[in-house]
Amino acid sequence: MRRRRGFTLIELLVVIAIISVLVALLLPAVQQAREAARRTQCRNNLKQLGLALHNYHSAHNTFPPGYVAGAAYPATSNGWGWCAQLLPHLDQTPLYNSINFQAPIENAANLPWLAKTLPGMLCPSDLTGGSFSISDATGTVMIPAAAPASYAATVGDDDSEADALTGNGVFYRNSRTRISDIIDGTSTTVLVGERAFAYVNATWSGAPNNAVVTAGPLNPWKLATASSPVFVQVHNNWINIMTDSDGGLDDFSSLHAGGVQLLFADGSVRFIASITTDGPLRRAFWGMGTRAGGEVVQGLE
Repeated sequence: MRRRRGFTLIELLVVIAIISVLVALLLPAVQQAREAARRTQCRNNLKQLGLALHNYHSAHNTFPPGYVAGAAYPATSNGWGWCAQLLPHLDQTPLYNSINFQAPIENAANLPWLAKTLPGMLCPSDLTGGSFSISDATGTVMIPAAAPASYAATVGDDDSEADALTGNGVFYRNSRTRISDIIDGTSTTVLVGERAFAYVNATWSGAPNNAVVTAGPLNPWKLATASSPVFVQVHNNWINIMTDSDGGLDDFSSLHAGGVQLLFADGSVRFIASITTDGPLRRAFWGMGTRAGGEVVQGLE
């Protein structure tokens, strides 16, 4: 009677080792494919925002304001921002009709709507798990649940006082920028770009009065100290990573390897590689944020 021969222990270990090597080789390819799909979806999100912005411009002969403020500066009330104005053009008309735009964002009547997640405002590569709270400078919670956002509109260049009364970009306080105002050219002027929630906690609704913008869970600025306020680079996907007193809270960023995707005023979306040193490229990048600065923008892709 012939005895059946099975695997020896050594043979079994060899087979397991081969399988492990094959899995190790396959896993990076799978991860790259997934990231490529996420990056494509992010690109589509920006294209949809571009279409909505141009539809808004066709209806109102202007782009929406960066945020609407009726109070004296620096107060931001009512504070509703550019994305909130775009809701009817983003298939969110019921949400738009539910909001009381005459009341401040942080008004109790509006709190339920602020927690509404807008899928088109989230990059699938970003760490945008759930809602987050927004507090003022004293730590008092103003909005207990706000939906996150991965995209920010361009207020101006890095040297601009654009977050004040006037910006040299397209979107700022009570702005009413028209396409005809973009003298630098629509193909070289940025409207919206990625600002990862993983690095900067932000929402789509606008600018709640007295709210404090805080760093996200992966913001490298958390590694810096008050005595050494230098932006610490631990991820290779920040556009501006030089010395930065605000920890990059106003910079574009992403979880895509090597750079960020930006929506331009002509409706195109382009991937811009990270800029890690000061010089002509960095100044050219700033030039993309202005609408009429006359800068020469080239060599960034």
